[in-house]
Amino acid sequence: MATPTLLHTTTAYVLSLRPKSPFSTPFLSTNLGQRQSFLSHRSLLLPQKWRQHMFLSTRPLLKDGNLRINGKEALKDVPANIVVTPLTDTSAFVGATSSDSSSRHVFKLGVIKDVKLLCLFRFKLWWMIPRVGSSGSDIPVETQMLLLEAKEGPTSDDASDHSTYIIFLPVLDGKFRSSLQGNTSDELEFCVESGDPAIVTSQSLNAIFVNYGNHPFDLVKDSMMILEKQFGTFAHRETKQMPGMLDWFGWCTWDAFYQEVNPQGIKDGLMSLSQGGTPARFLIIDDGWQDTVNDFQKEGEPIVEGSQFGGRLASIKENKKFRRIANEAKSKAPRDLKEFVSDIKKTFGLKYVYVWHALLGYWGGLAPNTLGTKMYNPKLRYPVQSPENRGDISLDSMEKYGIGVIDPDKISQFYDDLHRYLVSQNVDGVKVDVQNILETISAGLGGRVSLTRQFQQALERSIAANFEDNSIICCMCQSTDSIYHSKQSAISRASDDYYPKNPTTQTLHVAAVAFNSIFLGEVFVPDWDMFYSLHDAAEFHAVARAVGGCGVYVSDKPGQHDFTILERLVLSDGSVLRAKYPGRPSRDCLFTDPVMDGKSLLKIWNLNECSGVIGIFNCQGAGSWPYTKKNAVKMAAGSELVGQVSPADIEYFEEVSGKQWTGDCAVYSFNAGCVSRMPMEGSFNVALKVLECDVFTVSPIKVYNEAIEFAAIGLLSMYNSGGALECVESSADPSTSSSSCKIHVKGRGSGCFGAYSNTKPKSCSINLKDEVFNFSGEDNLLTISIPATTNAWDVAISY
Repeated sequence: MATPTLLHTTTAYVLSLRPKSPFSTPFLSTNLGQRQSFLSHRSLLLPQKWRQHMFLSTRPLLKDGNLRINGKEALKDVPANIVVTPLTDTSAFVGATSSDSSSRHVFKLGVIKDVKLLCLFRFKLWWMIPRVGSSGSDIPVETQMLLLEAKEGPTSDDASDHSTYIIFLPVLDGKFRSSLQGNTSDELEFCVESGDPAIVTSQSLNAIFVNYGNHPFDLVKDSMMILEKQFGTFAHRETKQMPGMLDWFGWCTWDAFYQEVNPQGIKDGLMSLSQGGTPARFLIIDDGWQDTVNDFQKEGEPIVEGSQFGGRLASIKENKKFRRIANEAKSKAPRDLKEFVSDIKKTFGLKYVYVWHALLGYWGGLAPNTLGTKMYNPKLRYPVQSPENRGDISLDSMEKYGIGVIDPDKISQFYDDLHRYLVSQNVDGVKVDVQNILETISAGLGGRVSLTRQFQQALERSIAANFEDNSIICCMCQSTDSIYHSKQSAISRASDDYYPKNPTTQTLHVAAVAFNSIFLGEVFVPDWDMFYSLHDAAEFHAVARAVGGCGVYVSDKPGQHDFTILERLVLSDGSVLRAKYPGRPSRDCLFTDPVMDGKSLLKIWNLNECSGVIGIFNCQGAGSWPYTKKNAVKMAAGSELVGQVSPADIEYFEEVSGKQWTGDCAVYSFNAGCVSRMPMEGSFNVALKVLECDVFTVSPIKVYNEAIEFAAIGLLSMYNSGGALECVESSADPSTSSSSCKIHVKGRGSGCFGAYSNTKPKSCSINLKDEVFNFSGEDNLLTISIPATTNAWDVAISY
């Protein structure tokens, strides 16, 4: 486990920063001796491992009707039927017993009041969103993660953060799945259900996992790793094979064509992206390529809303748009899917082509009794939701039209036949959608937990057997039934869809993914979905993906692109500068509402190989969270919100700081185009209007040869500038005096390379060729132009 990050202090250095304007103070000047003294003093403030274990020495304990965790009251008035089973020094399982046997129980756990809390809950069958609050009544039904902050208060004048964080994770207990909810009496409850009236129980002793710690992100990670070891049914993200498409720019056909996708349209879209200098190397052919039938939408008749979800798969092969049938010599359709995929790979340099399919083949499953599906023995079923679930048009339609459900005994054969066929057509992977549907059709099939396990294992076996690169994107699978059965799948959609035509959902999308990634990011690389590069909120989405550590793909219509934005995400070879971890909210944002409280900005932090990155977003005033009793604070037109950004917002910064670190950082603002120097605990103000954002590269300033203070920033024209850097090294120059120093910065991509330097270099070279450089003594910004023909480079700076 990484050591805890530096503690925040109230003695922050405050600078004022506004978009498109320079820092008011170029850098904070302290001499090297003072900084080294400051750094030594700071190291005393770090919570060392032995101190951390002192804080985390008391197991969760149920006594006198109260659940106490680390000496603090987490729940009071706990009912007598609640059982606490300690697991580790900091964690336990919580469950309950009942006098009745049932397939569904709701148990009261105890009262929660006057505490900061964050919930991640399913507001639809498919998707989660966050909610913050202070008591049990703020906890929605279908909460799948609950995080509490128990503040202890400062013990000295340094006002350090002495918070303890408590996490409640409802899990899978045998054939039952748990979720949390609150009631109007501020009681925390948990619901356990099997999804099958025939599968009943009178107790669930391991329904809720509870743990605590003094670092929120360590706490979530440690908790998920304990559960991984305990259950053995899922795996942590860090242990999984990452699909290669993650590091390449992609294009998805969905919002470009919806179900009218066709071969010529795909070629047009790939051509326009390539001609603009941001070639797609990864393609998703979304819904619309399959051989389907729909008895509820007659050709030539007006569109019936929702009828598309009544469509069913007729065979595993492509439809007539992508396959020329007999006696169609003059058809513009390709001979088959393989000919088309091979052609676009060769013509446009595509490295990966994925296609979409639903977990049950299509939205409405398989068409019964057709030649292409009867071997899978599909049977018509009508979904039945859990009482608290909220549907949408897709689920409502499936309830109306029914689903042709594959025989569970035939599911392995179906996936293997489908995926083996796709491989024969030169397809590299799949996006598998509509996964949570299983919980609604599990009656008589073993219950939701068992049925999900059976289908998930069959799906992952087929992916492993047929595709070479763990090539699957999971979607509509944010139920813990699926999450806790994800043994191999490495990528999962982390929010509801991107809706380009709905202006009220743009801010919600970014905020939801960031918060959901706290939980989902421990099991998957969160997928942020596609977006339009030519859109009012395009930069907002682009910056979010630049700091999200995710794949980057758009769904632009052919010829409708903003290449100014795309060139800030995509290198000329089609690769992207992906950050290392799932992008998550900064610690001071965890219990704020960046969408509706009218005062909070959202900060998302991440790390690259050599530096950190922070994106800051104004998500207020554009939309409201669904299913909330609160009203969004109204924002005056054109008004700005001011928030603080600090290098200390970046967790695990010690991974990039190293031994030569001065304790100061070079902070580069993308909007302002300038660099500032400040201590780790320093901070500055940022003012943003609705749907405005900025991104800051934070690079540790290190000492070389006792006098040179240097921090590489990266490619200044890219949103994630530091993502271009691979390593920074120094060496003495044997051809000159011993006081000379040469710093090598290795990376990739072309454009303007930037770095902070406390003094002007003598010379600079790129791949051993001397180059002209610029140096600004005002903000100590060193810049060098890397030619467009250069991809990998070694910039050598000589002093």
